[in-house]
Amino acid sequence: MRPQASPADPPPGPGKHPPFDAPPASEPSADPNGVAAESYREVVDSLSEVLFRTDELGRLVFLNDAWKDLSGFELESARLHPLTDFLHPDDRLRARDAIRALLAGDGQEWSDELRLRTLAGEIRWVGIACRTLRDGSGQESGIAGTIDDISARKIAEFSLRNLNQELESRVRSRTAELETAMRELEAFSYSVSHDLRAPLRAIDGFARILAEEAGPRLDERHRDQLVRIRAGAERMAILIDALIDLASVSRQPLRRQPVDLSRIAEAVIRDLQAESPGRTVAVEITRDMTVVADPVLMHVLLDNLLRNAWKFTSHCEHPRIVFGAAREGERTVFHVEDNGAGFDMNYAGKLFQPFQRLHAQHEFPGTGIGLATVQRIVARHEGRVWASAEPGKGARFCFMLGH
Repeated sequence: MRPQASPADPPPGPGKHPPFDAPPASEPSADPNGVAAESYREVVDSLSEVLFRTDELGRLVFLNDAWKDLSGFELESARLHPLTDFLHPDDRLRARDAIRALLAGDGQEWSDELRLRTLAGEIRWVGIACRTLRDGSGQESGIAGTIDDISARKIAEFSLRNLNQELESRVRSRTAELETAMRELEAFSYSVSHDLRAPLRAIDGFARILAEEAGPRLDERHRDQLVRIRAGAERMAILIDALIDLASVSRQPLRRQPVDLSRIAEAVIRDLQAESPGRTVAVEITRDMTVVADPVLMHVLLDNLLRNAWKFTSHCEHPRIVFGAAREGERTVFHVEDNGAGFDMNYAGKLFQPFQRLHAQHEFPGTGIGLATVQRIVARHEGRVWASAEPGKGARFCFMLGH
């Protein structure tokens, strides 16, 4: 509904507001001051922003021509009406309180983003910025400021916000689906691995019986085939154990507590030395490296990394393994490095994938599960792991853990 001035309060004539009214264009004044006032008014009316002023009661007493372009209301019909009359009902109270505070001397400036209702009923977003005016005695005599149409920007902001919300919703949905699929895959892997044990034991058992009972009657080629069957069954059993270990890394709950990685590393090295008493390896372990993490998973992590270093230095004349740490910003980066076989960095992307191997089985036996297990343990601790190496010059595996 188009606001109208009250009959008891007719719109003021030009003479009531000399600071803002210039002589009509049809009656140019010979007075230089009048010409200056007219030119000033022309400049003001050419602005795209609305300029406004209120009296000491908060009623509009001056508007430039941009007001009609923005609101659709004639300038005369808007005069002596509070600015809040033209705002959206939900924004009026906030604007009224702010204007009252300015007129009461509580503050000097006010700016806000509000909704304005046009004569045609359209809602437009506007940015209002104004300040208090004072008369010659220093008393508040009203406020003056600008009103700018920001509808296009607000629409863009709302569109972007809606798009972000939709994307976040999709990400949450996809993440939930992925987590469900991962849990199902891990459960399937765990179940299949267990179910494979019985037939595998049967294959190995019958092959052993056949070798014992019929071995003397078989030729060398057939005996060799039985040996290959049993070796394949043994390797399959090792892979099944590795798969079960990999699945259990993701299934078991985390139990975070202070963990001394140095002591775990020393224990792993002692086990490796007991398994290979004939080897001499120079090992350097930095002392008192502690983290807050799951102690069981940290043992699995270091066991895999140190065993890899131990294995890939087996052909070195002077093997050396180092486990240390360094500060990078606010994080601690741990590293296990060796001077062993190394690898080509062109294939580094395969390192942490299950069953991906960069060396032949006859050179360095293994399952291809160890580094995948390491990556999963680090991921569960909200960290990351990476590697660098050069063929024949060793490898360096680094990892950092989250909070």
